[in-house]
Amino acid sequence: MLVFISLLDHSHPTSCCSAAEIMAVLFFHTMRYKAQDPRNPHNDRFVLSKGHAAPILYAVWAEAGFLPEAELLNLRKISSDLDGHPVPKQAFTDVATGSLGQGLGAACGMAYTGKYFDKASYRVYCMLGDGELSEGSVWEAMAFAGIYKLDNLVAILDINRLGQSDPAPLQHQVDVYQKRCEAFGWHAIIVDGHSVEELCKAFGQAKHQPTAIIAKTFKGRGITGIEDKESWHGKPLPKNMADQIIQEIYSQIQSKKKILATPPQEDAPSVDIANIRMATPPSYKVGDKIATRKAYGQALAKLGHSSDRVIALDGDTKNSTFSEFFKKEHPDRFIECYIAEQNMVSIAVGCATRDRTVPFCSTFAAFFTRAFDQIRMAAISESNINLCGSHCGVSIGEDGPSQMALEDLAMFRSIPMSTVFYPSDGVSTEKAVELAANTKGICFIRTSRPENSIIYNNNEDFQIGQAKVVLKSKDDQVTVIGAGVTLHEALAAADLLKKEKISIRVLDPFTIKPLDRKLILDSARATKGRILTVEDHYYEGGIGEAVSSAVVGEPGVTVTRLAVSQVPRSGKPAELLKMFGIDKDAIAQAVRGLVTKA
Repeated sequence: MLVFISLLDHSHPTSCCSAAEIMAVLFFHTMRYKAQDPRNPHNDRFVLSKGHAAPILYAVWAEAGFLPEAELLNLRKISSDLDGHPVPKQAFTDVATGSLGQGLGAACGMAYTGKYFDKASYRVYCMLGDGELSEGSVWEAMAFAGIYKLDNLVAILDINRLGQSDPAPLQHQVDVYQKRCEAFGWHAIIVDGHSVEELCKAFGQAKHQPTAIIAKTFKGRGITGIEDKESWHGKPLPKNMADQIIQEIYSQIQSKKKILATPPQEDAPSVDIANIRMATPPSYKVGDKIATRKAYGQALAKLGHSSDRVIALDGDTKNSTFSEFFKKEHPDRFIECYIAEQNMVSIAVGCATRDRTVPFCSTFAAFFTRAFDQIRMAAISESNINLCGSHCGVSIGEDGPSQMALEDLAMFRSIPMSTVFYPSDGVSTEKAVELAANTKGICFIRTSRPENSIIYNNNEDFQIGQAKVVLKSKDDQVTVIGAGVTLHEALAAADLLKKEKISIRVLDPFTIKPLDRKLILDSARATKGRILTVEDHYYEGGIGEAVSSAVVGEPGVTVTRLAVSQVPRSGKPAELLKMFGIDKDAIAQAVRGLVTKA
C-alpha cells in the first residue's frame, strides 16, 4: 500500500520505491511512537534526509492514521501542507530537509539530546540517500556520532545506485560503504533493503555505538521497465503506466489489516524553556574595559545557572569565543563539535527540536559563512538557535583577512525572521544573550576581539529593535551610527570634533535587524537630515545598507557610509581601522565634509 500511495505523487516515485520496505518496517515494526501525537517528547524520532522522497513519508503517516489518505492527492499544491520536501508545518516533521547532506547532523543533535540531556529511551532514525553521501557534512555528522557513541542513533543508507543525473559514484559497492561507516566508529550492517525479514533483524541489533544499516535497494523497485533504470529521477509516471503499476501492486496486497504503531516508553522529562532570565543584573563598571567576546562567555555561563536546558556548542574555538567559561561551570551541557561548523549548526538544530534545549553555538563569525546553507535550512526548519560569531572585522588585527568576518551581517540579515545583535559593551552583550535565549528564530550575536569601555549602566534596559542615543546635544549637526568598535571610534571622533565646535549625535543600533527606524529618523531630522554610518564590515549588506533601506524615500535625509572597501591584510587593529577609513579620524573628516558641504 505504501508503494501504491507514493506512486500517486507528481515528483519522485522511483526514490520512494527504493525505500518502501524500509519505511514500512521502521514505522510499523521498529519505531515506538504515538501516531496521533507526532511531536510527543517520548516518541522515537525520524528524519528523512533524502527529502525528495517526501511522498513516502506522507504515505506512512497516512497509513498510521494521522493524515487522511485523500490529502495525499493534494501533494505540492498551494492549499496543502504537503510540500515537495518535508517542512515543520507538518506535525510529523522536526527539521526541514531537501538540501541534501544535512539530515544526519540534525539527527545527531536529537540523539545527543536524548542520551545526554533527556536521558530517555527514545531512539532516532535517519534515512539518507546514496547521492547525498558525497556531501562532506554527512561525514562530519558520522564522525560526531562515533566520537560521542550515540548508540540511540540508527542511520539507514538507501543505496539504490542511481543519483539524479548519473549513477552514484560507488553504485552498489555496499562493502565500501560498510568499511567507511566502520572507520567512523559505527556498527555497519549490510542488508537487502527489499527484504522485510532482513530489515527487521537488522533494526533489532543493539550495540554500544551508532548503527548504520546499509540497504542495497533498487530505484523504481516494482515498476516494470523503470526499476534500476537511469533518467527517471524526479519524473512522474505517465498516466497509462501509473494505472497499470497500481493494478499490479494492488494484486500483490495479501492483507489490508491495519498495523498499529507501538506506543513509546514515557520517560522523557518535562521541559520548560520559556522566560529564561538572568538571576542578577550585569555587574560592570562604566569606564572599565572588556572585549564583547569575553562578555559573551561570561553572560552565557551566567545564563546557564538560570536553566539547565541552556546548552553551548563550539567548534574548537572556546578559548577565543570564551564559551570555555560555560564549559567550566556547566561541563555536562557543553558540546565540543570540533572544526566542523556545518555540523555544529545542524547539531544545534537537532538539539532544539521539540523545545528540548536552548542552544548557543560559537565560533569565529567568519567561519559561520561555510555553514550558510545549514543556517538557511534552520530558518526553513523554524528552528530556535542562537549563534555567536566573534572576531568580526579588521579590528582583530594581525591574523589577517581569512579570520576577519566582513560578510556576516549581510549573511544573517538575509535570513528570514532572523534577529541580528551587535552589542558594543559588556552590559549590552549580557542583555543580548538573555534576549536571544527568549527570542524565536535564528539569533546572531556579533562580538569583537578588542577591549572597549563599558558605556552603559548595569540597569540600562535593552530591547530588540530599540537603538540607544549614546551622545547628544541640541546643537548636533550629523547623526553618526556605529556598532562594536566603530561606536567607540565615533565617540572618540566626537571628542575631536568638539574642539572644533562641531557636535554630533551618536547612535548605537544594538540590533541591526530589526533596526530602530523611528529613532534613526528622529535623530536624522534633528541633525539636518544627515546620517553617517561607520562599520567594521564590507559595504555590501551591512549597517550602512540596513540604514539606507530603512530611510529610503524620506525627504531631506541623506546617508553617507564608511566601511571596509577591499580585502584587508594583517596589521595592528588601529592601523587597519585607519587604513580602511573607519577610525575616529576618518569619521571626523567625513563629518567635516558633510558640515562644510551644507
